[in-house]
Amino acid sequence: MEEPSGEGNAALVRGGVEFDERDATLLREIDETGSVAKASTILGRSRARDLSRIDELESAFGDLVDRSRGGPDGGGSRVTDNATRLLNRYERLQVALSATAQVPETVLEGTVSSVSGELADVTTSVGFVRGLHDGVTRDDHVQVRIGADALTVLDPAADPDLDSTSARNRLSGTVTDIRRGETVFTVRVDVDGVDVRVLVTEDSARRLELAAGREVVLTWKATATRIVHEL
Repeated sequence: MEEPSGEGNAALVRGGVEFDERDATLLREIDETGSVAKASTILGRSRARDLSRIDELESAFGDLVDRSRGGPDGGGSRVTDNATRLLNRYERLQVALSATAQVPETVLEGTVSSVSGELADVTTSVGFVRGLHDGVTRDDHVQVRIGADALTVLDPAADPDLDSTSARNRLSGTVTDIRRGETVFTVRVDVDGVDVRVLVTEDSARRLELAAGREVVLTWKATATRIVHEL
């Protein structure tokens, strides 16, 4: 089971192994350069130690780096889809720990289309949204509340299939504005005329090349969505 560290600094823990900022920086640099050796050099680290660290992380978190050897270009490395998901989880934890102000919410209105246990599907102006409910029934008019720190921003080209991820909600939109805060960015995304706000780290904003006009995909878990009766 993976849990956030209880420390003040962001860290994901699984099987006694912690994934922290130093590890995230290494994976981002490998993704940028396509090489463990180049990443280690740029970061001023030992390649041997970084390779050993990757092996340790992979023993707990699964495959993170695909490495090839030989060939005319001398081989190379790339981060796996699993590594990208791990980085996304880590960045969401960073946002949660860094944001000192109240996290903004996007509020949608809609009608409950189905209820299954503690989850309900709601028809909204931007499509179906699934979330945790407070005792709603079919055809109830409700609000859907989504915290800005619960959403993950993806490049449309890297958009995963819903069956391959636990994030059961997905919307496509266009970035309209980016505001730099003290520790995180607030990104506004237009989704079919609805203004959705997302908190992202500076590293995430840079990696995704976020700017006004950028097409993005937003994903988030049903368990991070609250469905409540209209006030």
